[in-house]
Amino acid sequence: MSRSDVSSSHADDRTLLECTDCLEPADAFALVGDETRLAILEALWAADERPVSFSELRRAVGMRDSAQFNYHLQQLTGHFVRKVEETGTGGAGASGYEFKHAGEKIVRSILAGSFTESPTLDPFSVRGACVSCGGSLRARYADEQFTIECRDCEQRHGQYPFPPGGLNDRTREEVAEAFDHRVRHLHCLAADGVCPECNGRTNAEIVEGGECCLGIGLRVDNECEQCGHTLCSAVGLRLLDHSEVVSFHRERGVHLDERPYWTLPWCVSDRYTRVLERDPYRLEVRIPLAGDELHVELDDDLDVLETRVRTVE
Repeated sequence: MSRSDVSSSHADDRTLLECTDCLEPADAFALVGDETRLAILEALWAADERPVSFSELRRAVGMRDSAQFNYHLQQLTGHFVRKVEETGTGGAGASGYEFKHAGEKIVRSILAGSFTESPTLDPFSVRGACVSCGGSLRARYADEQFTIECRDCEQRHGQYPFPPGGLNDRTREEVAEAFDHRVRHLHCLAADGVCPECNGRTNAEIVEGGECCLGIGLRVDNECEQCGHTLCSAVGLRLLDHSEVVSFHRERGVHLDERPYWTLPWCVSDRYTRVLERDPYRLEVRIPLAGDELHVELDDDLDVLETRVRTVE
């Protein structure tokens, strides 16, 4: 099935998911922009058990006026929280409130520092050598973007969002390790067609030229159809958890889950990828290790077509 056929099929499916009670983005922000409503969400988060009754929530927020509290709670109900009925023995039950996904995500974002913190972190050294000049690498954090780059030529080996909460209670080495895990997770989801931000459908496109997070010419751009979130990477990064690639390294004494992705040149550079055909694309990624090379062929959808090992003279 071609991409156009798939897109048409997806468009037909969307008619089954029409939103009948959706909020415009501006209205959604307005709803949670009130101090009392944020306090309600925070109280719901702090509760030992959910659902939480109306009276318990009101006491936790500290508002005496029951009618005023109810007004703010109802503004959140349906979009950020839901009212549920608990059925007990004999059919008796108590009503209460619990999170919907959107409300829980707002509180998690606050706890992660995404809305409330602007931390800084001095650059620090990380493992690995620059794929361009062999210089030492450093990590840099600014504007919630974590960057791995060369100290000498400033070649980037990755630049991706990293919530401020990820810096809490971690050493510099632990922060770098957390960033490595996050990048792997982001691209694993994107490779499966799932947006890491909204869980919408992502499309992968092979791109030649232009700007990206690595400053390379041949890359993969993943874009979400729903929220527009984008991720870029070298083609090789898509293969980091592929079974043949993992086995190739393990048989030569290397465990890929113990190697930060930026220490693997084929994951951050387009020098190990060549275009075999265009329209549609067919690519080959070359992965050298211990005197051998694993050659991986991919199609226009970045599915692996063939793998073979060659001995390097």
